Amino acid sequence: MKTLALVGIAVASFSTLAVVPDFSRAPPRWQAALSTASDQGTAQAIVAQGKGSAIACAGCHGAEGIPAAGTPFPRLAGLPPEYLAKQLVDYRDGARPSPMMAPIAKALSDAEIGSLALYLGSRPVPAVKKTQAASRRGAQLAHEGDNALALPACADCHGGDDLGGGPILPPLGAQPADYTASQLRAFRSGERHGDEGAVMREMSKRMSDADIEAIATYFANR
Repeated sequence: MKTLALVGIAVASFSTLAVVPDFSRAPPRWQAALSTASDQGTAQAIVAQGKGSAIACAGCHGAEGIPAAGTPFPRLAGLPPEYLAKQLVDYRDGARPSPMMAPIAKALSDAEIGSLALYLGSRPVPAVKKTQAASRRGAQLAHEGDNALALPACADCHGGDDLGGGPILPPLGAQPADYTASQLRAFRSGERHGDEGAVMREMSKRMSDADIEAIATYFANR
């Protein structure tokens, strides 16, 4: 009888363990895309020629991920592959709305998104030709923040001007001012909402139009 009782306890314990829920999190889609990246030739072909409704990246962003001077398109060269993959997935899934980029991203498979992110991230960052002196306000917001507005320095998360602060926290230097300003406004309005914990949406609400222009101009010349 004691043996049967012990067996019963063991079976009950096993049953309890068997139904323990799995609290592990599936990797984000952008991470899965990077893990399935195909060969570099695939990325080069999409950059140069496009793929179906995904027009060639080079048309806006340049063959090496560097847009033509005076255009509002972002620099892609040298950005973290993780960040690039996340943005393409966000465009595809609607977390980052864009009439131009959404159809392009939807035409790409996970493997193609991963390949493009790795390829463009490996392109060299261009030397910046300074076109305008940085304002004191731009430099302050970039490296000191503004306590009165509860604004931390941009560098606290994004690192130095050309370093970045982590895989999905890109460097801000050498980006066209019009592009940076447009993205801060999109965060401020809530149109762009793929930021973890709504951090950028909250920070941008504390910025005036003048502050946004100051930050954008500052980083465009770094």
